[in-house]
Amino acid sequence: MKISLLDRYILKSYLTVLVSFFFILMFIFIIQTVWVFIDEFAGKGLDVSVLLRFLLYYSPKLIPLVLPLTILLASIMTFGNFAERYEFAAMKSAGISLMRAMRPLIIVNSIACLATFYVSNTVIPLAEFKTYNLRKNLSKMRPALAITAGMFNDIGESNIKVDRKYGENDKLLEDVIIHEKSKDKINHIVIKAERGELKSDELQEGLQLVLYDGYRYEELNQKKSKKKDPHNRIAFQQYTMNIDLRSFNDVDLNETSYNNTYKMQNIAELSESIDSLSVRFVSEIQGFANTVYLRTGIKSVNRLKTAQAQRSFEGAEPFLDNFNTSQKLRILSAAKNNINMQLNSFSNQKQLFFVREKVINLHRLWRDDKFVNAYAAIMLFFVGAPLGAIIRKGGFGLPIVVALVIFLTYHFAGTLFKNSAEDGSLHPFLGAWLISIVLTLVGLVATVRASRDKSVFDLERLKLKIKMPFVLLMKKLNYGK
Repeated sequence: MKISLLDRYILKSYLTVLVSFFFILMFIFIIQTVWVFIDEFAGKGLDVSVLLRFLLYYSPKLIPLVLPLTILLASIMTFGNFAERYEFAAMKSAGISLMRAMRPLIIVNSIACLATFYVSNTVIPLAEFKTYNLRKNLSKMRPALAITAGMFNDIGESNIKVDRKYGENDKLLEDVIIHEKSKDKINHIVIKAERGELKSDELQEGLQLVLYDGYRYEELNQKKSKKKDPHNRIAFQQYTMNIDLRSFNDVDLNETSYNNTYKMQNIAELSESIDSLSVRFVSEIQGFANTVYLRTGIKSVNRLKTAQAQRSFEGAEPFLDNFNTSQKLRILSAAKNNINMQLNSFSNQKQLFFVREKVINLHRLWRDDKFVNAYAAIMLFFVGAPLGAIIRKGGFGLPIVVALVIFLTYHFAGTLFKNSAEDGSLHPFLGAWLISIVLTLVGLVATVRASRDKSVFDLERLKLKIKMPFVLLMKKLNYGK
């Protein structure tokens, strides 16, 4: 296929801006990534190759963010330059329409769309897998015994979380929570303390953690215990833990034992996970409904009308008349406690169902997001190219401002809709696609109006509508005088 001179010129103008800004923006976002994760690498004695490996693993996740912004900016700048230098007018005079001028770039951005889909569906899950495992392995290394505040830290056979670190060398800890793992990898022991202090053990391969003013909870064997909530609670003023750190000196950074997050899955795996989680969710709801029915005899809360409920308790008063005051109080107290227990059970189960549904929604959003990221590459081109032809301004000033406004609107609105879909306020499909649908309509309107040499908005008419109320008001005031 022979490429015309005009197509070569358009491609050269567009690709020059696209490639330049892509690498510039990638560099900026990589520097920002280093700044965000600097605390995880500082003080660990890592060589440069480990840092470069981390950036290599993390970079693919930046492509779905950087590439659409670059395409939007390049399309606005390219067609803005064409319009500003009257090159677009010359094309039209030669019978070349806007869509004909966009044709070679449509092909290029279609390829970018497919490439983005491949990166989102194949490369990013693998990169997320590598990144997650590398961070987990780094967290095991000395001096990673310097516990990171605000998150759980796997140290030896313990999982430690502190709210705040302070004092000399951050040795003093505040609000400490420790989960001690047993041989079966289940947290049977939980330790909570108001304060803590990190000390060096006499052995160089150990860490001593001294806790103050707290409690130690130990779950008992439910088969041997008759308690409803079988656990022991022991209060302490001072509690010392010795943590073996010998394994910290021999960490394999290439180990890949963590592979269980939705971000590490492709579309097929996500669909399988969604089906499995949905079946489990429905089963849990049915199980809870059956349990409630066995306890109360109520098949559905929604069907229990107020009148029916009133009739159900009509015989309560005569029944209580058979007992003395002390017995009545005990019966009513037991009934109240039973109701409160049921309400607490409903509340806890509701929260559990909310979490289950949230996890399912996250999987659905992550799956749809792979298509959305790919579609953005072509969608934002159809927004940027006609806008560039309309504003008729090239260079780095106005095009960059317009591109940033549109992209930030796209990004933050998309994030807002996804958050709403995550908690169930919005359907996951709409949460992922709504802002893309809106911008698609904007792109279609802009393309039509640019093809007809019209602005997106009739500014003169808009100015007239804004001025008219003030003009009428001034006339009334002058008439009153």
